[in-house]
This record gives sequence, C-alpha cells and structure tokens, in this order.
Amino acid sequence: MDEPTVFPYDDPEFVADPFPFYQALREEGPVRRVATVRGVEAWLITRYEDGLAAFSDPRFSSDLRDAADTRLLDQLPTAERDSFTRSMIRVGPPDHTRLRRLVSAAFTARRVAALRPRVQEITDALVDEVLPAGRADLVADLALPLPVTVISELLGVPVEDRQEFQKWTDRMLTQHPDHVDKDATDEAWNQMWTYLQGLLAAKRAVPGADLLGALVMTRDSSADSLSEDELVSMAFLLLVAGYITTVNLIGGGVAVLLAHPAQLKLLRDDPGLLPGAVEELLRYDGPVSPGVIRFPTEDVEIGGVTIPCGATVLIGTAVADRDPGRFADPDRLDVTRTDNAHLAFGHGPHYCLGAPLARLEGEVAIGTVLRRLPNLALAVPYEDLEWQVASLRGPKRLPVSFA
Repeated sequence: MDEPTVFPYDDPEFVADPFPFYQALREEGPVRRVATVRGVEAWLITRYEDGLAAFSDPRFSSDLRDAADTRLLDQLPTAERDSFTRSMIRVGPPDHTRLRRLVSAAFTARRVAALRPRVQEITDALVDEVLPAGRADLVADLALPLPVTVISELLGVPVEDRQEFQKWTDRMLTQHPDHVDKDATDEAWNQMWTYLQGLLAAKRAVPGADLLGALVMTRDSSADSLSEDELVSMAFLLLVAGYITTVNLIGGGVAVLLAHPAQLKLLRDDPGLLPGAVEELLRYDGPVSPGVIRFPTEDVEIGGVTIPCGATVLIGTAVADRDPGRFADPDRLDVTRTDNAHLAFGHGPHYCLGAPLARLEGEVAIGTVLRRLPNLALAVPYEDLEWQVASLRGPKRLPVSFA
C-alpha cells in the first residue's frame, strides 16, 4: 500500500494556497491516505458526492472514543477530556438530538434575521472607529470583534470578560498543528472551564434573558435535560464555535475579494448579489480546511476503497467544494454563481447550528465594508498575507487602506 501523503504545514506556499495540493490529491482518487497533524494518518474523502453521503451516513461517528488512533483523544486537554467528548459536536443520537434541541430555537433563520439591525449597528460602530485613520487591520478591527460581540450578547457574556476568553481560545485553537504547546493548551482550557463554571453560577443566582441563562434554567428544572458537565460543554461550544469560524469567513472573504477586483466591483455595483456571494466565498475558500473528521463504526466502502472500522476519516470539505465533478470551473471565484451548495457548514445531523448567524454576519460585515470604504485596498501584497495553519483557514491580519 502506498505511503500516506503528508500535509506540508511547514511549507509557506501550502499554507497560503493549499488548493493545488488538494487538487492533486483529488486527482489521485476519491479516497486517499494522508498524514495530518502530528503524524495522525487519515483516509481523505476528496469528492463532493462521497463527502455529502458520509455526512449523512449513521456509520460515521464524530465521537473521538470511536477512534482507533488513541492519540486523537490524548491531544485533548487532560483535565476536561471526558467532558469534551460529551459535547454536542462529538456525540451521536440520542444525546446529540437532545442537546441540539435545547439550543436550536435560538439559531433559527427567523430568530437570526431579527438580529440584523443589531449586527449592522455593531458593524457600523467598528467601521466608524477606523475611518479617521484611513487604514486598518480588518481582522483585529472588524472580523474578530463583530462576531465576538454578537455571540457574547446572545449568550450573556459580560463585556469586560470578552478579551480574556478570546485569549484562551487563541491559545487552544491557533497554535501550529505540528508544534503544539500542550501545557499552554491545558492551562487555557482550565481557565476557560473555570470561567464558564463561574459565569453559569452567576446566572443561576441572577437569571437573565440570554441563552446561557435559559440553559441554566433548563438544567435546573429537568433532571434529564442537561448534566452539569454538558451545560459547561455547551457554553464552551456556543461561545467558541459562535465566533471563531466567522472571523475567518469575514477576513478571508474580504481578502479573496480584494485579490479579485472584477468580482469585488460586481458586488459593489449590485449589492443584491451579496447573499449568493457569501455562499460562493464559503465554497471557494471557506473557514474550515481541509475538512472535518469522522470514525466509521464498521468497515465502510467508499469509491471502491474499504475503510476499516475506527479509522480516522477526513471528509475534505474544502477539497470537495472545488470538485469539478460537482461545480463548473470550480477554481474560479464567481459571485454570480447560483449553484454553490457547498459543504463548508457540513451536512446531515451535525450541520452547523450557527450557519444562519455566520451568513448574516458575513453579509453585513462584507456589505458594509464595500459600501462605506469605497477606496478599499490591501496595504500589503496579497502574497504577503499570513494565514492560519491547518483546520482553521483565514488571514491572521488583513492590513488595508481606504483613504
């Protein structure tokens, strides 16, 4: 059997533009053995239809306890490992169904649409702050604080605490995948966990109208609704997942548009294209790359390849979203594209709960930037942008001028 292809996370060219590498893997076949972070081997699903099917196949588990490679579980923060494996994104039915039902009402399309005026208000205030300078880092000055503020207000996280949880999240999620400081990760996780326990205790003492307050009330009023560990895990998931990928959608989306001036002009000339353009940006260069992992609970055949029970499977969403068997001219950014049913938010039972909110924030942020900063331009060459490494994709900074 061929040796697995190693993801070259130390290669700056790959980090800046992984898609030629992804294309080569896809052309080798529908399923390819690869070596990802810290030498973990996985079966990469490269094609759209196979990825779509895998997301809905009940034989594919998201529970790390189903993984044959115990290193995946060992990489979790030591102190809270058992609690994390009970998180909504890791368990299957019936626990996943029960946990998702408890929070899904807050993220319906109707509820999210009602947030638009507030999202616009926050965005305008952030743009107002940078306008006089004529220059900004659109990650630090907009793409990060907007979703952090929105999810914090939705959950009920005090303003004065937001900088701390951003710092802890950064330590946990944005280290180089092959050079992780495990002690720093454990410390950040423990600080976050302790903070959330205190926050939930405060909401138990003084109930509020926010989502975390509602979850505390649900936990206390029904013995089988949420365990205490599940409650803290849910708070962690909603807080972190509620902003981290949206940062990359906004920052990466603006960066890609600035690298494609003709597409940017189309959007400026016709703002009605914006909802479809956000979908195209998610397809073309989404915030999760190369994809998400699953573990078959029995031997599974895909594309003529038998994947053994417990193997690590990487559903290559970013790879599949440029599959020429599914999308016409997939390596071309086209904000007028109408057929862009991407996999950036997953599919099936674990489809991203926060997708409507991410779409809204992406629309408002990118639309506002294009409308209010007509002379927007990169302040450095596109090739000099520094990108996140591994599973989260987006620029670390986005220096722009608009005077």
